[in-house]
Amino acid sequence: MTQRISMAHGEGGELTHKLIKNVFVRNFNNKEQSRLDAAALPWYQNEIVMTTDSYVVDPLFFPGGNIGKLAVTGTVNDLAVSGAKPIAMTAGFIIEEGFELGDLREIAQSMAMEARLAGVQIIAGDTKVVEKGNADGVFINTTGVGQFHEQRLESEAIKEGDAIIVSGAIGEHGVAIMSAREDLGLMTGLQSDCASLNHLVEEVMNHVEGIRVMRDPTRGGLATTLVELCEDFKFSAELVESTIPVPMEVHGACDILGFDPLYLANEGKIVLVVDAAHEHTILEAIKKHPLGNGAQIIGRVTSCKESSGRLYLKTPIGTTRRLHRLPGMLLPRIC
Repeated sequence: MTQRISMAHGEGGELTHKLIKNVFVRNFNNKEQSRLDAAALPWYQNEIVMTTDSYVVDPLFFPGGNIGKLAVTGTVNDLAVSGAKPIAMTAGFIIEEGFELGDLREIAQSMAMEARLAGVQIIAGDTKVVEKGNADGVFINTTGVGQFHEQRLESEAIKEGDAIIVSGAIGEHGVAIMSAREDLGLMTGLQSDCASLNHLVEEVMNHVEGIRVMRDPTRGGLATTLVELCEDFKFSAELVESTIPVPMEVHGACDILGFDPLYLANEGKIVLVVDAAHEHTILEAIKKHPLGNGAQIIGRVTSCKESSGRLYLKTPIGTTRRLHRLPGMLLPRIC
């Protein structure tokens, strides 16, 4: 690890992993809790879960959303993919002196609308204003509280042959942010997939069995998220590249900028590891929801040993390569 924090430490890749592992997990002594996006509270019989996240996206307004919508959906989704029903959340704002009041109103209205759609109440908050030049418009921190669904995830039952499902096309949020940054010169009509996924998750969990574990592939993209799942839950897996849904606009943007779509951020997708015996039932249940109608089975668990923890990609020409976490900085301040 370098001796000073760089932008790459915030990109959700290898440097972020080392920062969290070596600084926060080591000092806070919460290795087990850090495997999921939300932590269970033992004081409430492990029925209540909590999560927190901060949002520094640049620009604040982008195709398909803004920082306010993102702050609500991000926290709702962290609770949802942990197997919990979101209940309430808080919102803290750090606002730069001189920020347009009209823009702040629009951000707050977006938060209120998204919270209503998700069925979550924003019940408390905090506001701080800092001198001009000490922030970049507005930063938001949200903390969410939820309750586990009656049916729990089966993460300890992951086994060889389990299917890996993604709920739809990847890379849309990353490309939408890139297109909103005029300095990159990228012109596309693609919008961010930014959306609250709790109703989709609830619909699936209420009607089918066999979901082992879920994550939302945000910073670091699909590849980094699955590498983390492989390492945290001690399994190896192989993805089939031809089955991963990537829109043509995402392919085009990646070709121009030299990016890999597997590492682009998503803000409205879920990746699931599921029991092979229930994979088709789960896939159909996801597809019935509007936010999951592009779902695909994209790979399988290939081994479950203590020494496992590797992710591979089978290419269309028949070769196989190992995927790692995002190695450096792809696109800073993506969420």
